[in-house]
This record gives sequence, structure tokens and C-alpha cells, in this order.
Amino acid sequence: MIKHYSITNEAKFSFSNNALFCIGTGRMGLALHKAYQDQLKYVQDYIHFSHIRGHGLFSDDMAIYQEYKDEIGNTIAEYNFTYLDMVMDSYLELRIRPFLELGFMPEKLASGDQTVFYWKGNVTPPKTYEGWTSLVQATLRHLMERYGKDEVVNWPIEVWNEPNLSAFWKDADKQEYFKLYELTAKAIKDVDKRFKVGGPAICGVDDVNWVKDFINFCHESFAPIDFITRHAYGTEEPERIGHYGYQELREPEDLLRELQITRDIVDSYEEYRGMDIHITEFNTSYIPNCPLHDQNVNAAYIARLLSTLGDCNASYSYWTFGDIFEENGVPFTPFHGGFGLVANGMIPKPTFWTFAFFKDLQGKCVHRSEEAVIVQAQDGSYRGIVWNLVKNTEPDRNIELNFTLPMSKECCLLVKTVDEKCCNPLKVWHDIGEPAYPTSAQNELFRASAMPAVSTERVVVDKENITITINLSKNALAYFEVFPVDQKSDRGYVYSK
Repeated sequence: MIKHYSITNEAKFSFSNNALFCIGTGRMGLALHKAYQDQLKYVQDYIHFSHIRGHGLFSDDMAIYQEYKDEIGNTIAEYNFTYLDMVMDSYLELRIRPFLELGFMPEKLASGDQTVFYWKGNVTPPKTYEGWTSLVQATLRHLMERYGKDEVVNWPIEVWNEPNLSAFWKDADKQEYFKLYELTAKAIKDVDKRFKVGGPAICGVDDVNWVKDFINFCHESFAPIDFITRHAYGTEEPERIGHYGYQELREPEDLLRELQITRDIVDSYEEYRGMDIHITEFNTSYIPNCPLHDQNVNAAYIARLLSTLGDCNASYSYWTFGDIFEENGVPFTPFHGGFGLVANGMIPKPTFWTFAFFKDLQGKCVHRSEEAVIVQAQDGSYRGIVWNLVKNTEPDRNIELNFTLPMSKECCLLVKTVDEKCCNPLKVWHDIGEPAYPTSAQNELFRASAMPAVSTERVVVDKENITITINLSKNALAYFEVFPVDQKSDRGYVYSK
């Protein structure tokens, strides 16, 4: 299959690249692990996300909420911010700010004992809302005292996680969540009106009605609302085999269409029209043991989403940056289908490079299609990302993309390729026997096999244009640059000799 595109200096395409605003993480307490910090630093060194969002801010392993009995037997709340400070210090040191998700419920403050995940996050409403809002306010005031008011008020705040699913909010009780949201949002604004707060952080089930009812509730109750949040995943129901869940990808257009419906609902209200929508979780699969996450097709699929998600969303947070993650327990192997961009052993997965490539996609958009985005940088050079998404249910295909670009000088074409042959640590792990606990030498091998293939070539100008060709195998992803060459050879040096 061959596709050709001609690009002119006048070409203008809409493209909002918000891929680096936020990244997801496992629960907050995992940030106390050295391996977690190593993976986050690796991601930040290459990609540099602006914000990080995860569960468990108020879960018991963070130890923030405490109680004691006074002399006459009254129960008094007190707060312990020791671990909170360690986590926040580590984030800010890596130049990443929290996107605060308020949850889950401390056991001593909870009205019930329903929990979720291996680490038992409590998902019941508070036994007293006064206790809950006091906890929220005390935490925010502590953060403001430690890091400065003007800094902390710029940290977005989301109330709870996926309350439309009974696993995450007892009985998926919509009215109880609305009560939680209203009282929490008002308590936050009482601390400082500059805080930005939003919800309802829903995922999938009955999402249209939840968004409509939530906005109606905020309108009628005057509950503060600065942005809408929701989640998005691109797979069907899993087939469970052993430790793993195998899922088929949905069409990217189906997922994008669902998100456009949310945008249309919000914009149908005059007072909320244009309000920011943050996708605070997205990925292909919604389970942390889906082998799809480790495969090259994941990288191509995510590239397709990143090319379009900014059309109607202020941000979209990939779930997650790394595989130090315990929702289903501690994983048995380095390639277990975890959400992360980085596998345990400090091994970048193919999707890691999707985000690394989009980081460099800055400039005027001159081309956007279902398999490519190209921008022109301020210095006149061109940068682009191309992909060849072939789902498992489709026949294999290769595509050849030809781009004719307006250039006046001889140029260099630089290409970085991620495909199933040259950047596929999963295959190397399989080929050497799928060791569950790799040696340091094996991990070094995996890391070496996880780097993109780099190629360069000179391209000659023909009538003030150049034509470049990029060949993409099944599920390949490539980043390219085209820039003028100013040859400055040393005296006597002849490359051809």
C-alpha cells in the first residue's frame, strides 16, 4: 500500500498536542519505593510530564488520617503528613506536580468495610462528612504551608475515582457521590477560591447519564465546578487465562466518538460551554495484566489517539508511567501486561517512545491524517510521527508513505523507528525463555533491544521540493525530522573516500 501527500507552506491543520500534561501512577504510597522513583525519573528525563495523578492519597498506607481518645473519651482526629511530604518532595524534585485525586476513604473515617484492589482501598462514604471535609482542608492547608499558596493552588483537584462503578463507590450511588462532590468542592473553595476542582471521574458504564446528571446537579446546587473529568479505554471484555486477560481492540474512532459525546453534552449548557475536560485515565486495556500493553500495536494505537484527543480535551493522562503497580498484586514477571510505559527492570516499552516522539512534535501543523501528524518548526524544519496500526483481527500490511515538502536546500532525513523487529523487548524476552526474574545481564539485553532504530539519508531538492519515503511494517511507529544541511567539511576530508 502506497500513500502520497503533498504539503505546502500554506497548509494549516488543527492539532492540539496536550500529551504531556499528565501521567498516571499506581497508588501514592508506591512512591516510597526506590524502583518507582527510578522509573519515574527515567520517564521524566526522556519525556517530562507536567502532572501526575494516582489513587490512594487518603488510603491507610499513607497514614494521613489518625484518631485518638481524649481524657473524657471523645474521639479526636489528627493528621500525619510524614509520608505525604516524602511523596510530594520526590515529585517536585523530578519537576512534576500532582493532579490530586481525593480518595480513598481512611478506614477509621469510613462508613463501611468495602474495599477494592490487592491493597484494599476503602470505597465507602465517610461516616461523617464533617470529618471528611476537615481532612481535605487540613491536607490542602498543610501543602500550602509547605510548598507555598501560589504553587499549590495550581494543582488540579479531582473528587474520587470512577463512582459510577460499584467497585469504586459503594453501590455506585449517584446521589451519595453528588453529596460528596458538593461538600468537598465547597470545602476546597473555602480554603482558597483559586483552587480548580472537578469530577465526576467516571468510566464507561452509563457515562452519558452520569455526565448529564452531574452537570445538572452542579447547576441546581451551585456546587463549584471548574472542569469535567472522565476515563477512556479502548478494549472489549477480557478473556481470562491464568494470570492474564486477553482483549480485542476497539476501533479508535469509536473511542474518540464517545469522548466527543461528552464534549457535546458539556457544551450544550451555556454556562459550562467550553469548560475543560480532562481525561484523567486512558489506555488501550483497563486491566493491569493485559499483554497488549507490552506490544508494538499498543504504541501505534496510542499514537492514533494522541493525534486527535486534543481536539476536545484539555488533557489526557496515560495510565500509567511505570509497572510498579499493585492493583492485582505484585506481578510475577517483567512482561505481565502492566499499564506502564516502563517495564520493571527499567525497560522502556514501545509505547514509551510514542510519548517521547510526541514531546518533540512542536510547531505549526501542516498535515494530519489517520496515520500521520507533521509540524513545521520555527526554524523551518519539519517533524512528524507516522504509524501503521494493524489490529490482530486484520491481515498484516505494510505501508509506504511519501511526503513532498517545500524545501530550498539539500536536506537530511532522520528517522527513528519502533517496530516489531527493531524495538520489541517483549520478543527478546520470549525468545530467551521468558525468565520471570531476569538477571542483570538479561535486563541489559532487554534495554538494548528496546531502543528505536535510527537511520539518516541525504535528500536532494527537486524544483524547491523534496520527497521523502518512510516504509512502515505492521504496527510500526516512526518519528522523523527533515532539516537543511549546511555542509562544513574539514580541509581535505572527503566522505566518499
